[in-house]
Amino acid sequence: MRSFFFRVAYWLTSIFFALGAIPLLLIPGRKIMMWWILGYTRTMCFWMEHVAGIKLEVKGREKLPEGPCIIAAKHQSWGDGFLMFSQFYDLAFVTGDHLEKFPVVGSILKKMGSIIVNNCGGPLEREKLLADAMEKAKADNRRILIYPEGHLSEVGKKHRYRKGVFYMYKEYGCPVVPVATNLGLCWPQQSSKITPGTATIEFLDPIAPGMEKGDFMRLLEDEIETRSLSLLPHLRGPQEGMLSDQRSATSNADEPGEAA
Repeated sequence: MRSFFFRVAYWLTSIFFALGAIPLLLIPGRKIMMWWILGYTRTMCFWMEHVAGIKLEVKGREKLPEGPCIIAAKHQSWGDGFLMFSQFYDLAFVTGDHLEKFPVVGSILKKMGSIIVNNCGGPLEREKLLADAMEKAKADNRRILIYPEGHLSEVGKKHRYRKGVFYMYKEYGCPVVPVATNLGLCWPQQSSKITPGTATIEFLDPIAPGMEKGDFMRLLEDEIETRSLSLLPHLRGPQEGMLSDQRSATSNADEPGEAA
């Protein structure tokens, strides 16, 4: 029953905030829209905790730099975005253009100053888009959220980490903060089934600017995956070997445009 009532709350809240965002599209600037999005995500987190029974725990927030940074997070659940956006005002978001298919959503993302990557474009086109978007974000002194795998992952598993996060790191010249999570235990991938429990997101030690691509990608992946696995108590033993078994040719492929 929890899953049913949460879904009802999820859709009613999403429709309400989507419709409420339409007149905000006409107001210059993104400030009011970002407050609206903050209210939306905090409302969703309220439903997650008080309807779905998912207790939300945030660790390591004090490790975040004061100024702009790139937040590179594990992605196991639709709830990841709600939880992450509920922590920040004026957070920029790197996403593929698939979200533009949904009514109103594309306009809202553009109003928010999101970094929308054309998945059908070539590497050079995506790299130029990233550079332009990063220049704008840097001018506005914003924090940027990216999911470096570019996909939702099953609990205990991962996808290949894409190189776009490195090119953002290089272009922005600011720290990258890895983020681990276990929210997929309670709200897995795109599933409608909700399991009550404690969900954790943990901000890890920032990676300072200046690393070479191969070293940066290995460190980022190891930090996120190792800590995310350690947040899964029932998987901790047998799954720790998965990190090396699943590590794909992340350091061999060179795909500068893949950012999300």
